[in-house]
Amino acid sequence: MLNKIILIGRLVRDPELNYTGQGTPVCNFTLAVERNYSNNDGDKEVDFIPVVTWRALAENNAKHLNKGRLVAVDGRLQIRKNKKGDRTYINPEVQARDVRYLDWPDSDKSGPSSNNHSNNPGPGPTPTDDLLNDDDFDVPF
Repeated sequence: MLNKIILIGRLVRDPELNYTGQGTPVCNFTLAVERNYSNNDGDKEVDFIPVVTWRALAENNAKHLNKGRLVAVDGRLQIRKNKKGDRTYINPEVQARDVRYLDWPDSDKSGPSSNNHSNNPGPGPTPTDDLLNDDDFDVPF
């Protein structure tokens, strides 16, 4: 059997980081994913899909993501059923294995924040960066 979902969309609001009773980090956010086709009015419809991440991935997403960021999510579909009285509520959500950041954060357009879920938010300055930013640097030709 195969249960795999890949989504690309924008965060509807800032992610929420919580902890389970055992102290495991869990991060929830909602993606707005545009459909590939237009409706009769010529507008593209949007699906709002809840996403859940766990552990280090959850902490990184809570730290580096915010409303409006473009991300790619790789995960699986999970259906949670909640019974309240004589009604059963079906709550689909994506359990993410990987979240890739596809745009620059608003606060820093000068470099990548992260292309994956690693703890390193991006490469630091290199020796050539110092040379290129030096006002006394002369072009040799």
